[in-house]
Amino acid sequence: MSKWNMIDPETLESNTFHLIGKEWMLVTAGTENKVNTMTASWGGLGIMWAKNVAFVVIRPQRYTKEFIDTNDTFSLTFFNEGFKKELGYLGSISGRDEDKIAKANLTVTHMNGTPCFEEGKLVLICKKLFAQVLSADSFIDKSLIDNYYPNEDFHTLYIVEVQNAYKKES
Repeated sequence: MSKWNMIDPETLESNTFHLIGKEWMLVTAGTENKVNTMTASWGGLGIMWAKNVAFVVIRPQRYTKEFIDTNDTFSLTFFNEGFKKELGYLGSISGRDEDKIAKANLTVTHMNGTPCFEEGKLVLICKKLFAQVLSADSFIDKSLIDNYYPNEDFHTLYIVEVQNAYKKES
């Protein structure tokens, strides 16, 4: 097992636009016995309610959403660029249909009781603070609905506190 160092989330040096939008992340939740994950390239990091937070959006049909909704915490795991194939696979296959984590050859580990991935380079352990389904009435730019929600399967927005951050030792 690799050496992980706990770091202050405020010391993250990565460009979050690149980290989330280009490198992607795995959103992972579950228990010691059952875990699911999904790839995400939408979200953000910031400050809300005087806390370090992450913003994550998940569509209702995603299997991972069931795990997010039934657990108090989940993780965001970021990887080196060599994992793009695995992340693409994990974002396109449902964990309902197969053991996609095993097929991607990734290793689940737990930090503070929350599942994440040993192969990652950065892990954020997040505690849910807020969840709300996006609604058509809330969109000011209505073209976003046509472009991203033709089936009206609006994401649930989760605002989560970043409780711990871990960086893999180089």
